[in-house]
Amino acid sequence: MKIWTVHTKPDAAPILIREGFSFGALIFGPLWLLAHRAWIPAVLSAVAFVLILAVATPRVAIPLCDGIAILLGFYGQDLRRWSLDRAGYTLVHVVVARDEEGALTRLLTRRPDLAAPFLPAGA
Repeated sequence: MKIWTVHTKPDAAPILIREGFSFGALIFGPLWLLAHRAWIPAVLSAVAFVLILAVATPRVAIPLCDGIAILLGFYGQDLRRWSLDRAGYTLVHVVVARDEEGALTRLLTRRPDLAAPFLPAGA
């Protein structure tokens, strides 16, 4: 079972973010953050990678870049939550489910008021 945090904003569908390590953030780093609209962390991590590669020798730069990648893996989901908070989203619920679809189903069962963005217009 996985833990999902639910973030909402008025007139927008809820966003579910899984708790835990992100292999996507570990492997793709700033590109993964950009794909998840975490603009500020993406730019800062890209700048960190570029500065390390430009200033440090390869013997030092590779372990430092690996360290940043590992940190992004551990904190990537938290950086997404922070970016959503800055964008006006609010943490409204925590759901436990096997996958995102199950988490959304469980959420909408417990909080039918959040189903409005999923309903057809005029329903």
